[in-house]
Amino acid sequence: MAKRVQKRKVKPSRPAASVCWFDVPADDLGRAKKFYRSLFGWKFAKLSAAIADYWHIDTGGKDASPAGGLLPRIHPGHSITIYVAVPSVDRAVVKVQKLGGTVCKPKTAVPHMGYFAICEDTEHNTFALWEMNQRAA
Repeated sequence: MAKRVQKRKVKPSRPAASVCWFDVPADDLGRAKKFYRSLFGWKFAKLSAAIADYWHIDTGGKDASPAGGLLPRIHPGHSITIYVAVPSVDRAVVKVQKLGGTVCKPKTAVPHMGYFAICEDTEHNTFALWEMNQRAA
Protein backbone atom coordinates (compact mmCIF):
# COMPACT_ATOMS: atom_id res chain seq x y z
CA MET A 1 0.00 0.00 0.00
CA ALA A 2 1.41 3.42 -0.99
CA LYS A 3 2.03 6.03 1.67
CA ARG A 4 0.23 9.35 1.35
CA VAL A 5 2.60 12.25 1.34
CA GLN A 6 1.35 15.42 2.96
CA LYS A 7 2.12 18.58 1.09
CA ARG A 8 3.55 21.33 3.21
CA LYS A 9 2.09 24.78 2.73
CA VAL A 10 4.67 27.26 1.56
CA LYS A 11 4.25 30.87 2.59
CA PRO A 12 4.62 33.26 -0.30
CA SER A 13 7.79 35.28 0.13
CA ARG A 14 7.53 39.00 0.73
CA PRO A 15 9.41 41.22 -1.66
CA ALA A 16 12.56 42.67 -0.14
CA ALA A 17 12.09 46.11 1.37
CA SER A 18 15.26 47.43 -0.23
CA VAL A 19 16.68 50.92 -0.25
CA CYS A 20 15.92 52.07 -3.79
CA TRP A 21 16.76 55.82 -3.74
CA PHE A 22 18.14 58.53 -1.50
CA ASP A 23 17.92 62.32 -1.35
CA VAL A 24 20.75 64.55 -0.15
CA PRO A 25 19.69 68.07 0.86
CA ALA A 26 22.25 70.88 0.59
CA ASP A 27 22.55 74.54 1.46
CA ASP A 28 25.01 75.03 -1.43
CA LEU A 29 24.36 72.63 -4.33
CA GLY A 30 27.65 73.43 -6.08
CA ARG A 31 29.66 72.78 -2.94
CA ALA A 32 27.78 69.51 -2.28
CA LYS A 33 28.29 68.29 -5.86
CA LYS A 34 32.03 69.05 -5.63
CA PHE A 35 32.27 67.22 -2.28
CA TYR A 36 30.50 64.02 -3.39
CA ARG A 37 32.11 64.02 -6.85
CA SER A 38 35.57 64.27 -5.23
CA LEU A 39 34.82 61.82 -2.43
CA PHE A 40 32.96 59.06 -4.28
CA GLY A 41 33.19 59.92 -7.99
CA TRP A 42 29.42 60.44 -8.20
CA LYS A 43 28.05 62.07 -11.35
CA PHE A 44 25.28 64.68 -11.38
CA ALA A 45 22.70 65.53 -14.04
CA LYS A 46 19.88 68.09 -13.86
CA LEU A 47 16.55 66.33 -13.47
CA SER A 48 13.17 67.92 -14.07
CA ALA A 49 11.13 67.33 -10.95
CA ALA A 50 8.53 68.99 -8.79
CA ILE A 51 11.41 70.59 -6.87
CA ALA A 52 13.45 73.26 -8.67
CA ASP A 53 17.18 72.56 -8.82
CA TYR A 54 16.85 68.78 -8.41
CA TRP A 55 19.91 66.80 -9.55
CA HIS A 56 20.10 63.07 -10.28
CA ILE A 57 23.03 61.33 -8.57
CA ASP A 58 24.62 58.46 -10.48
CA THR A 59 26.59 56.50 -7.88
CA GLY A 60 28.27 54.40 -10.58
CA GLY A 61 27.44 51.18 -8.75
CA LYS A 62 26.05 47.95 -10.12
CA ASP A 63 22.34 47.72 -11.05
CA ALA A 64 21.36 46.92 -7.45
CA SER A 65 23.11 50.06 -6.17
CA PRO A 66 20.58 52.83 -5.58
CA ALA A 67 20.89 56.18 -7.28
CA GLY A 68 19.73 59.37 -5.65
CA GLY A 69 18.95 63.04 -5.86
CA LEU A 70 20.52 66.27 -4.67
CA LEU A 71 18.14 69.10 -3.78
CA PRO A 72 18.05 72.40 -1.92
CA ARG A 73 17.53 71.97 1.83
CA ILE A 74 13.83 72.56 2.57
CA HIS A 75 14.06 73.24 6.33
CA PRO A 76 16.88 73.42 8.92
CA GLY A 77 16.43 69.82 10.13
CA HIS A 78 16.22 68.36 6.60
CA SER A 79 18.73 65.52 6.40
CA ILE A 80 19.51 62.66 4.01
CA THR A 81 16.38 60.63 3.29
CA ILE A 82 16.42 57.01 2.17
CA TYR A 83 13.56 55.61 0.09
CA VAL A 84 12.48 52.03 0.75
CA ALA A 85 10.62 50.12 -1.97
CA VAL A 86 7.25 48.73 -0.87
CA PRO A 87 4.44 47.04 -2.83
CA SER A 88 1.87 49.59 -1.59
CA VAL A 89 2.45 53.00 -0.01
CA ASP A 90 -1.14 52.96 1.25
CA ARG A 91 -0.66 49.73 3.21
CA ALA A 92 2.82 50.71 4.41
CA VAL A 93 1.71 54.06 5.91
CA VAL A 94 -1.04 52.27 7.83
CA LYS A 95 1.59 49.91 9.23
CA VAL A 96 3.94 52.83 10.07
CA GLN A 97 1.18 54.42 12.17
CA LYS A 98 0.18 51.12 13.78
CA LEU A 99 3.80 50.62 14.88
CA GLY A 100 3.99 54.11 16.45
CA GLY A 101 5.57 56.02 13.57
CA THR A 102 4.30 59.21 11.97
CA VAL A 103 3.38 60.11 8.41
CA CYS A 104 4.96 63.52 7.74
CA LYS A 105 3.96 63.84 4.07
CA PRO A 106 1.10 61.67 2.82
CA LYS A 107 1.14 59.62 -0.37
CA THR A 108 2.27 61.85 -3.22
CA ALA A 109 2.43 61.04 -6.93
CA VAL A 110 5.53 61.42 -9.05
CA PRO A 111 3.84 61.40 -12.46
CA HIS A 112 4.50 58.31 -14.57
CA MET A 113 6.95 56.93 -11.98
CA GLY A 114 5.21 56.08 -8.72
CA TYR A 115 4.16 57.26 -5.28
CA PHE A 116 6.04 58.21 -2.13
CA ALA A 117 5.26 59.14 1.46
CA ILE A 118 7.65 60.65 3.99
CA CYS A 119 7.52 59.09 7.44
CA GLU A 120 9.23 59.28 10.81
CA ASP A 121 10.09 56.22 12.87
CA THR A 122 9.73 55.88 16.65
CA GLU A 123 13.27 57.29 17.07
CA HIS A 124 12.49 60.48 15.07
CA ASN A 125 14.42 59.36 11.98
CA THR A 126 12.89 60.42 8.67
CA PHE A 127 12.56 57.94 5.80
CA ALA A 128 10.44 57.58 2.69
CA LEU A 129 8.34 54.80 1.24
CA TRP A 130 8.35 54.29 -2.54
CA GLU A 131 5.85 52.42 -4.70
CA MET A 132 6.76 52.02 -8.37
CA ASN A 133 3.70 52.70 -10.53
CA GLN A 134 3.98 54.11 -14.06
CA ARG A 135 0.27 55.03 -13.96
CA ALA A 136 0.84 57.54 -11.14
CA ALA A 137 -0.56 60.97 -11.92
